[in-house]
Amino acid sequence: MALSKLLVSSLLASLLLFHLVEAYQPALAQPQGSVLKQIDCKGACAARCRLASRQNMCHRACGSCCRRCNCVPPGTAGNQEKCPCYASLTTHGGRRKCP
Repeated sequence: MALSKLLVSSLLASLLLFHLVEAYQPALAQPQGSVLKQIDCKGACAARCRLASRQNMCHRACGSCCRRCNCVPPGTAGNQEKCPCYASLTTHGGRRKCP
């Protein structure tokens, strides 16, 4: 009787261990930091700021916003609805930060 209880408990323990190892495997398979693909901020901001009268300031602000949001709206102006994070960033004065 004691032998059968020991056998059942060791079987349950091994099944639990097997289940925990299988549950942990997918987490190991994903390389860290690859959850979100990073966009090319320099290229996206160059396209966004190409018509700006103050190129350096536009590139600096756009680059900062792009790194935070990983998004730059298409075109040279407007299209803020395409990237809500980009559109929501403001300066200390309450003005939009991102060009």
